[in-house]
Amino acid sequence: MIMTIVVKWGTEWGCEIEVDEDSTLDDIHMAIQNAVRFDNDHMYEFYIARTERTRNRESYDQESEAVYDTKIKDLFPLPPKMQLFYLFDYGDSWLFKVSRSRKAPHAPVPKAKYPKVVSETGKRPKQYT
Repeated sequence: MIMTIVVKWGTEWGCEIEVDEDSTLDDIHMAIQNAVRFDNDHMYEFYIARTERTRNRESYDQESEAVYDTKIKDLFPLPPKMQLFYLFDYGDSWLFKVSRSRKAPHAPVPKAKYPKVVSETGKRPKQYT
């Protein structure tokens, strides 16, 4: 099944991406990288927490290899009052909020390639200025 995720960078930019529900967090990382058109040249992690600064968090990173084993369908729905964050580049700290759209999952469209950006709002961030 195909699910739609919403990715937001503050209030300045956001997009909806259709992904296969069996996509790993590493697949989601690549989908976000392609959506923002960043160079994939830094470490990253996903984490679940109440807020972006909460210390009590469940992390999915490259060192533990959790990003390669965890599927997006296994994270949603998130526990109450919790959010999923994607942190890219520990130096520049690009932080994105990832959520599931209210759109119902659907069967893949024949010949369509996923992941696929289906909408975008605002001005895309620039990795290097």
